[in-house]
Amino acid sequence: MVESLAEAEERRISLTESAARRIAVLRAQENADHAYLRIAVTGGGCSGFQYGLSFDDQCNEDDFVFERGGVGVVVDDVSLGLLNGAEVDFIEDLMGASFQIKNPNAASSCGCGNSFSIG
Repeated sequence: MVESLAEAEERRISLTESAARRIAVLRAQENADHAYLRIAVTGGGCSGFQYGLSFDDQCNEDDFVFERGGVGVVVDDVSLGLLNGAEVDFIEDLMGASFQIKNPNAASSCGCGNSFSIG
C-alpha cells in the first residue's frame, strides 16, 4: 500500500515551489501529466551514494508520496531513510539550471552535487 505524507510524518522530504513548477513543466513536455518524479538513492557516484531522478507513473508498496501544488514526488522506503528531512529545489542561475537536493543526512557531497556520503 502506498504511504501518504500523513502516514509518514516522522519521515519526509519537501519540495520548494520552484521545484514543483519545474516538475509540472517537465511532465507537460514529456506528455507524462499523471507521472510522479521518482527520487531514488543508489550506491555509487564519487562519494558513495548517488541521487537518481526519473518520471514514473507507478507507485510501489514501499513508496511514499510527497506533494506540492498538485505535483507528486515518489521515494521508496530505503531511499527515504537516506533522504529524510531533505528539500528538493530547482535553481536557475548564470551557471545553469538544475534540481538540487539539500540533504541534512549527507556528511559530504561531490562538486557536482549528484552524490554524497553519510557520516
